[in-house]
Amino acid sequence: MRVHHFNAGTMRPFGGKLVDGRPGYLRGSELVCHCLLVEAGDELVLIETGVGTQAAARPGEWLGARFRLLTNVRPTFEESALAQVKRLGFAPEDVRHIVLTHLDLDHAGGLADFPHATVHVYAEELRSLEAQQTAAERWRYRKIQFAHGPQWSSYPDTGEPWFGFDAVRELKGLPPEILLVPLAGHTRGHAGVAVETPDGWLLNAGDSYFFHDELDPVHPRIPPGLAFFERVVQTVSEDRLRNQQRLRELVRDNEVSVFCAHDPVELRRFTG
Repeated sequence: MRVHHFNAGTMRPFGGKLVDGRPGYLRGSELVCHCLLVEAGDELVLIETGVGTQAAARPGEWLGARFRLLTNVRPTFEESALAQVKRLGFAPEDVRHIVLTHLDLDHAGGLADFPHATVHVYAEELRSLEAQQTAAERWRYRKIQFAHGPQWSSYPDTGEPWFGFDAVRELKGLPPEILLVPLAGHTRGHAGVAVETPDGWLLNAGDSYFFHDELDPVHPRIPPGLAFFERVVQTVSEDRLRNQQRLRELVRDNEVSVFCAHDPVELRRFTG
């Protein structure tokens, strides 16, 4: 099983200051949309889709004014998951499955570029999309991004134990080396996506955290501006904080290589 890492959406938000004399979350800083393309036999599995080509074609309609103002996103066709799949030598139709940590606009924005793919997500996240109970959920889930009618495959958060996490499900039609791991908090149905490679397990923790030092088992830290942003976009604080602690324990035990969706430092660990 071969895994490719790439960025499918660059954001340059504002805010923050120096923390303990070290560079923090400053004006001009950069966030990424860390995606994976997994070669699983004769099929491709895309994990996360970034903001998508439509974000470059019609950013106001596709992403909305609030998200663009908050993140200072600058989408391009060249950076889209679709373009990067082609750059790796594959056709878009080769992507038969997409696995998402959640349905926020910077994670599901590229779904429409792969309309033939089966989309795997937790049932609770799909319910949140359909119900949109709060003003925040009405903002974060852009209906236009799902107007093409994705082919959903949804899962309850029950299954077999995995490294201390109680609920994991194998995904229909995919090899058992790709799993969903419940990590609620950022959204109600937020998940991590675990992939077993010849070099060990990877865990895309999505938006469970935003900064690489946040999972330091001894001295976790996050720049103030980014910490504020993390709280602003959370849905269930208690779940988010509890799952962050569980991720720290996973990192402490060195059993799984964990990374989040938006930290460029972590992306560079895999891309050089």
